[in-house]
Amino acid sequence: MEDKLNMTMEWDKTFPKSDKVEQSKVCFHNRYGISLAADLYRPKGAEGRLPALAVCGPFGAVKEQCSGLYAQAMAERGFLTLAFDPSFTGESGGCPRYVASPDINTEDFQAAVDFLSLHEGADPERIGLIGICGWGGMALNAAAIDTRVRATVASTMYDMSRVNARGYFDSEDSPEQRRQKRLALNAQRTEDYKNGSYKRAGGVADPLPEDAPFFVKDYYDYYKTPRGYHSRSLNSNEGWNVTSSLSFLNMPLLSYIGEIDSAVLLIHGDKAHSCYFSRDAFEQLQGDNKELLLIPGAVHTDLYGRMDVIPFDRIEDFFRKYLA
Repeated sequence: MEDKLNMTMEWDKTFPKSDKVEQSKVCFHNRYGISLAADLYRPKGAEGRLPALAVCGPFGAVKEQCSGLYAQAMAERGFLTLAFDPSFTGESGGCPRYVASPDINTEDFQAAVDFLSLHEGADPERIGLIGICGWGGMALNAAAIDTRVRATVASTMYDMSRVNARGYFDSEDSPEQRRQKRLALNAQRTEDYKNGSYKRAGGVADPLPEDAPFFVKDYYDYYKTPRGYHSRSLNSNEGWNVTSSLSFLNMPLLSYIGEIDSAVLLIHGDKAHSCYFSRDAFEQLQGDNKELLLIPGAVHTDLYGRMDVIPFDRIEDFFRKYLA
């Protein structure tokens, strides 16, 4: 089922390579027949079947950025980890390019669980997820449907359905405002079909407007600088297809997270503009195996790559406990 993907073999990450970990390229497919490209990280010298983690995000990033950093750091701590590019992005397959979907991208996480469940180095009874930013919401959605997932970490999480349907801070939460979005997006569909190509939304604003809100400056400082820029990253370049937003307008991602019975750890900076997504999601979760960890003074992208801010000790303790 898998197409042959063009994957870069040399190290082209935005973070330094660890001498404690073995990294290799792998490919797997989802149930839509889309081939997904991934980096597999394994602790050097490890033997037997290890607890395994599928890692993805942020929304509009690639595995050479934040998700790879998380995967490598967790492999240093004894886990087999898989950082993958979602469908239609990075080195993964799928056409047209640069499309997002609440269904297909949730399925991408489940496909990663498929792969890990059958991998000789992974223990199929000890599989967890790490989702970052928009893929934090996808990870929670996957945990709500996939009973093979034993524990989930959502870091600096976005609910992409909510932000598309209601705007930032729910400032566009009215039927008329959603109607205006639908009118504009469906007009763009007609234009795209006529042109035979898909208009891109543009990545992070560049040059940065002087009056840009702080969270836009925060994204710029990651995606548009050597700190996090990558040539395959949507946010670093031309962004998603404009019409990707359509499917999120009326397909809520987190409808059933209250039924997740496996463990969940939500991590967010308490100064992040996006913190309300995790606070509100936590209110929906049930059971004594759910936790909200707020990092004092941290903003949204601090949890993308700042090793002094990302609470890897707590993440390790969480997975050790629930993937035991």
